[in-house]
Formats: sequence, C-alpha cells, structure tokens
Amino acid sequence: MSDLKDESALHVNKGVHQPSDVNNEAINKFKSKKKSDISVDELVNGIRSGNITLLSRAITIIESSNFAHQKIAAQIVEKCLPHSGNSIRIGITGVPGVGKSTFIESFGKKLTSMKKKLAVLAVDPSSEKTKGSILGDKTRMEELSSDPNAYIRPSPSSGSLGGVARKTRETIILCEAAGFDVILVETVGVGQSEIAVHGMVDFFLLLLLAGAGDELQGIKRGIMEMADAIAINKADGDNIEKARLARAEFINALHLFPLPESGWSPKVFTCSGLHTEGLTQIWNSIIEYLEFTNNNGYFKKRRLNQAKYWMYETINEGLKENFYNQPEIKQKLEDLEDKVVKEQACSFKTARHLLESYFKHIERQR
Repeated sequence: MSDLKDESALHVNKGVHQPSDVNNEAINKFKSKKKSDISVDELVNGIRSGNITLLSRAITIIESSNFAHQKIAAQIVEKCLPHSGNSIRIGITGVPGVGKSTFIESFGKKLTSMKKKLAVLAVDPSSEKTKGSILGDKTRMEELSSDPNAYIRPSPSSGSLGGVARKTRETIILCEAAGFDVILVETVGVGQSEIAVHGMVDFFLLLLLAGAGDELQGIKRGIMEMADAIAINKADGDNIEKARLARAEFINALHLFPLPESGWSPKVFTCSGLHTEGLTQIWNSIIEYLEFTNNNGYFKKRRLNQAKYWMYETINEGLKENFYNQPEIKQKLEDLEDKVVKEQACSFKTARHLLESYFKHIERQR
C-alpha cells in the first residue's frame, strides 16, 4: 500500500525547453543606459535619422526645468539648427469649442495622405497642481496619433507662457532636423499665446464659429489682424447657411483692416473638420501664400525677424533661470518672501535687494 501512495496517477514528461519571450539581455542593456548616459551626438544623430524615441527624449530635455539640463538642451538645439528651416510652419488658433483638435486631425490626415511628414506641437495650459498637460492631445487625435507619418507632442506651459513658447520654438528646430515637412502649432485659444505662436510660424490660421456671440469670440478682433486666413469651422448640417453668412461678414470686416506688411490679403473659408470639407482650399491657400511671400521677399524677412525676437527671448529666459537657480538667491528668496507676505518688508525694496545680491554674486565669479 505504501508503494501505491508514493506513485501519482499523473505523470508529466519533460518538454522541450522554451526560450523566454522577453529579451532580458536587451532590457537590462536599455535599463543600464540612463537618459543622462546618452550623449548629445547620439541624440542629434538619432533625431537626424528620424528616430522618434530619441526626438521625444531630446524634447523632454529641452522642456525640463532642471537647470543642469539647459546646457545639454542648448547643445542639442545648436547642432540641429543647421539642419532646420525646411518645413512649413503653421499656427492654428481659435476659441475653446471651435473644434481645433477635430480640424487638426482631419487636416493632418489629409497632409499625411499627401506623403507629408507632420508634427503637431500643442501648447497646452497646465494643471496648477501637477504642472502637467491637461488637454491630452493624443487622446483627442486618436487616428492621427497612430499615423506613422505624424508626430504629436503636447507641451505643458507650467505657468510660464514665455518659457513654453521658447521651448516650442526650439522643438520646431528639432522636428525640422528630424525631417518633418509641416509643423502645426496649436494654441489654447486664450490670452497672449497667439501672439507668441504668431512669432514662430510662417502662416497663421484662425478658426471661428458661425453664430457665436461676441462674448465667446471676444479675442478675435485683435487676432484677426494677425491671421493670414480665417476658416469658419463646423460648416455642416444645419449650420451651413450660417457659416456662409459668417464668411461674407468676415470678408467685409477684413476690408476695414489695413493691408498687412506681407502684402497678402487674408482669405476666408468655410470648412468642416468633422466631415473633412474645405480642407483642400485651405491647404492650397497656404501654398499660394508661401509662393506670394517668397516672391516679394517677405517670407525670409519674417523668419529673420523671428530669429532676432527669439534671440532676445532666449536671453530674457536665460537670465531669469540663472537668477532663480542661484543657491544664494533661493535661500534669501524663501526668507524674504515670507516677510513680504507678512507685511514685514516692502516688495519693491525686497526685489531690489535680491537683484543687488545677484549682481554681487556675478561680480565675485569674475
């Protein structure tokens, strides 16, 4: 009986050894190579070869608020700069709810169907708590984000419009070095972001709605003067006639504005991002504008002026970052900020004191 107990009714034969589905060696090699271990030349060569992973990694370094990353970022941009400038840069803005994401997805798919390599840089407002991007452009453009010829990069503003605008400008350079033909820069549609984006693109497209009251489109008056084209979006279904009437009104309104420096008369279109209508006319208008401004010399002049503008912006941002990242200033700032809040010190006098401390620190370093 004891012999029977020791024997099992089930018997498993030895099978053939199966290798693991996971390449542990490759994973360990990848893990061992931290982000900081990748050299600037490796990143730049990866960008130049169209490696999206390395492009994203380089953009992350550019967007980093870590002061130590800024030197690396500057080297990356400097090495990519000679390979940039060959794309068409298009800014797209409009009030929230105008359908920017739907339009960009449809317009982007049209461009990729024409064998264009497209990068979408979306300047998102930040979450005040996490400082992260809260609009989630990749979730709003599902089809375009899975297109092999498209690249979508949402950029959280982290509370600094100037900072995110400069970093978006540098991201454009990297995307151009990676071989993208068209760069779309989407703004949040509120405040000063349109002015910043206008200063980094070749063509500025304003999306509007038909039948929306002035309380919703209150920003359009100033932005209309910057627009190279206006598109009345959501011109579909019962809204088609309203869109046509709105187009006529905006054409008349544009006649009241002086002719822009480019000499180009802005065009007005109706379109439907949802039903992909009117997109061909908008693209043809962009090409027509580029030919027009290239012929009269405005295109090159605008890009040179933008380069000068971003030189000063980079100086301003660099000085600000350097100031706030000085250990001596950081320590004093915390103490003095508390005194200002408790009304124990004057804010203006405190600011002057901190600046004087900063200049003395710079002087000692000479």
